[in-house]
Order: sequence, then structure tokens, then C-alpha cells
Amino acid sequence: MTQIKTNRNGNYFPVLSEIFDNELFPSNKWIEREFNQASPAVNIIENSKEFNIEFAVPGFKKNDFKINLEENVLTVNAEKVYEKKDKKERFTRKEFHYNSFSRSFTLPNTINAESIDAKYNDGILRLNIPKKGELKNIPKKEIKIA
Repeated sequence: MTQIKTNRNGNYFPVLSEIFDNELFPSNKWIEREFNQASPAVNIIENSKEFNIEFAVPGFKKNDFKINLEENVLTVNAEKVYEKKDKKERFTRKEFHYNSFSRSFTLPNTINAESIDAKYNDGILRLNIPKKGELKNIPKKEIKIA
């Protein structure tokens, strides 16, 4: 299985690294740190029968996720909007926070696409991707979370 580099939070511009990666700016680590926070930690476990992928995504609900499989590429997207509203005597303050990510993985032809299973519990999204013996192209499919 191969991870594909993706636009993690919709705001990353590769040109920023090129601008700040020169002798005038000693380090662009602050850019990397800021944008990497939007991408959840992922564990990938493989054995002879299956792949298991676990995403650490606390604070989301199962309806916030969209999981697709197209041409051997598994893509997991999530979007969440947080709204905080304070209303005091003569003014109202609203704060919005938007959180999203997209992660993609190239799957081998030896997986059983019809049996992919997804579960979300206690802030962990778990995908179970069973393997099969024969080689075959994988059709497009949306995977529902149980």
C-alpha cells in the first residue's frame, strides 16, 4: 500500500516552502508544523489476510467522513465546522473554526473491495481492507461507516 501526498487541509501552497526556504529565512519548520497539524495520525497494519488502517480523529462524527475507492485509490475525507456564539448585552460574537483533511492510499490489486469495512468509535476511524488471491481492477465504490 502506498500513501499519496495530498492537500491535507485545503490551504497548503507548495510555493510557500520555496519562498521561505532560502538564506533570508533560516527555517520553514513553522510552516510545516502549522499545516501538518491538520492531518491526523494514521496507523497501517498489514497481515496475510488484510490491511487495517486507523485514523486518530477525535471530535468528528461518523457523518463528517466520506470514504471513496476509485481505481485502486482509497480516499478518506472529513470536514467539520465548529461554531461558538457569545451573546452579551449589546453585542454578539461568533467564532467559526473549520477543520478538514484528505488522505489517500494506493491499494494493491489483491484487495477485496466489496468487503471493505469502516467503523468510527471513541475518536478512532478504523478501516478493514481484506485481501484476496486473484488480481482484478477495483470498481468505484463509496464506503459507509457503521
